[in-house]
Amino acid sequence: MAAIPVYLEIGEKRVFASALDWPGWTRSARDEPRALEALAAYAPRYAAVPKAARVEFASDPKRTFKVVERVQGNATTDFGAPGLPASSDTKSLTLLEAERICALLRASWKVFDAAVAKAPAELRKGPRGGGRDRDKIADHIIDAESAYTPRLGLKLKTPRRDDKVAVDATRQAILDAILASAGAPQTGEKRWPPRYVARRMAWHLLDHAWEIEDRST
Repeated sequence: MAAIPVYLEIGEKRVFASALDWPGWTRSARDEPRALEALAAYAPRYAAVPKAARVEFASDPKRTFKVVERVQGNATTDFGAPGLPASSDTKSLTLLEAERICALLRASWKVFDAAVAKAPAELRKGPRGGGRDRDKIADHIIDAESAYTPRLGLKLKTPRRDDKVAVDATRQAILDAILASAGAPQTGEKRWPPRYVARRMAWHLLDHAWEIEDRST
């Protein structure tokens, strides 16, 4: 099987490894080898996303990664979140690429919503007693996504989490903006390339979905 293209975002304290073609499949560690190991370890867990999107995905741990780019990280990287796109993210999207990205982002929402629905309201605390509970994490996701929407050129009101109609409408507007970007230049002042928006949103959803799952036991 072909190697999976990955780019590394390298900070002073943390390295993020992201599979370029798989929004949300991003993991981090203190150095490059361990970031790639973490990415490989999460392949079976990430497989739920392409399964929900009906996109073929092989989670065989024997598959190899090909690092195609290294990006110098920043304060966001060291804080604990990926903060920079890959240079290839600025390439124009075809309609098929945009549809695939949207399917995977939609599936990431589905995985996150399922984790929230199954979790107890109070999650197990960390070794120092920290960590948000379920509803606080869900609110945090809504707030973060509302902060991302201007990066797609959207001006949307932050929905209430208990207003499913408004939440669904916001999500659909995000997907529509990504689809509408197909064939157009992927750069713009104060905007992120749609590929990167999808990757960043999906990472955030899945990172917290997996946190909720892990802290529910």
